[in-house]
Amino acid sequence: MKSAFKFVLNTIPRPILIRLSYLARPILAAALKGNTYTDPIDGKQFKSFLPYGYGNQRNNVLSPSTLSLERHRLLWLYLQRETDFFSSPKKVLHFAPEQAFYKRFRSLKHLDYTTTDLFSPLADVKADICDLPFKDNSFDIIFCNHVLEHIPDDTQAMKELYRVLKPSGMGVFQIPQDLSRATTFEDDTITDKKERAKVFGQYDHVRVYGRDYFNKLRSIGFKVTEVDYTKAFSDADIERFCLAKGEIIPVVYKENN
Repeated sequence: MKSAFKFVLNTIPRPILIRLSYLARPILAAALKGNTYTDPIDGKQFKSFLPYGYGNQRNNVLSPSTLSLERHRLLWLYLQRETDFFSSPKKVLHFAPEQAFYKRFRSLKHLDYTTTDLFSPLADVKADICDLPFKDNSFDIIFCNHVLEHIPDDTQAMKELYRVLKPSGMGVFQIPQDLSRATTFEDDTITDKKERAKVFGQYDHVRVYGRDYFNKLRSIGFKVTEVDYTKAFSDADIERFCLAKGEIIPVVYKENN
């Protein structure tokens, strides 16, 4: 019954899930209030976080208040402590904006902030990542997190990301990644949704990225920094913030030519 429920949840369209999560969030945050774990995005503390995942469910990872996962909290801490994102004027493009970030980024008056996606109700511009309606060299920062694994032609998507990023601009392109794999795995002969969810993590993922992901970005022209930002924290802080030790943030740059 539990696995069947998780499969049904995994097939609910994202716009509906977003609306449902907004309704549930205040109830969850009140029920789990405590002082053991801290969500660095809003500073709220809880006695536990929620479980999350399909197939191999992870315990204590979903924040009851921001609905952030490990990757969201790690990226927030990186942006807050290692960049001028929260203080310097930037023109930002955000693909498939995450709930944990959307309202917070939108409220930052120094940002010229645009969201885009084909389906998300949070998108300002409905657009295909492989054919973007933006001029060359338009954005100082691009966030494209957990998007590319959904895109059949990720090479073309990467080329479009490179095209619209300004010279000296920065991007963060997080993806589900199996660092034990040297090469990325794809198999479009697997068409059953349950089997795709089992193999790829979600039914609508088209690949599992390996360590070669970084070199693929480099082949497009990006300078890539593989940031293991969890090394900046003690084990106690990794536990307190509920981070995934060893997770890599792919930070990319478009160099001036």
